[in-house]
Amino acid sequence: MLRDEQLSILRDISQSVAFADDRQGKMGQLIADGYVMKDGDLFELTPKGVTAVEEHAAALGASDAEQASPIG
Repeated sequence: MLRDEQLSILRDISQSVAFADDRQGKMGQLIADGYVMKDGDLFELTPKGVTAVEEHAAALGASDAEQASPIG
């Protein structure tokens, strides 16, 4: 299971957002786990990484919908 910080990194990569050097140190584990690949100086999501981002977004959407619905 990915931690929030790892999902944040995946989302940033999927949106082509540059991130600070301190976060690049965490890329090794995401690469080893198959979520990210390096293409020259750039990082790209693998299909596994894309799926993780989409599932997380769907889970957040479901959570937001539950919180917005009235009780009772």
